[in-house]
Amino acid sequence: MNRQDHLMMWDQMRLRHGITLRLVEQIPADKLREHPIPGMRTPIELVVHTYAGVKVFPESVLSGSVPDYDDKAEAAAIADKAALLAYVNAAWAAGDRAARSVTDVQLGAMVTTPWGHAFPGFAMFGIVQDEFLHHRGQLYAYLRVFGITPVMNWDYDHSAPEFQPAKHAQA
Repeated sequence: MNRQDHLMMWDQMRLRHGITLRLVEQIPADKLREHPIPGMRTPIELVVHTYAGVKVFPESVLSGSVPDYDDKAEAAAIADKAALLAYVNAAWAAGDRAARSVTDVQLGAMVTTPWGHAFPGFAMFGIVQDEFLHHRGQLYAYLRVFGITPVMNWDYDHSAPEFQPAKHAQA
């Protein structure tokens, strides 16, 4: 995979993030630490786990290794919904900066992980997408359990302007 292809795929993540940000905004503030589905993370743990990956995996392509990070401790430190949204926005900004600055060489270079595996840089972005979509689906289920109709999966036009589809120039 080259940088141009990577950036086109990352643009799809930008759109997905816009929808997910709206989902996070829908979580009731008084339900952040509940377990809506037994045996699964709380909403705050789920969102922090998801966005830790959005930040850490792209940055690992630049550094060459995935750090051993503790998303549970990060989640425990978040006091309220405003802090959760700030975390999401900061994690997205860091991951986006890293994703947009990656080079062709870094996409082909191996990235080591704390799990004893190494992957080419481009595969780390596949991991970001797999993990993101898996956990975003859980967030949809959580909202439904809370009696909330989540935003439509493809409703990009109602995301913040910076997360709407890019407009193509008219000839």
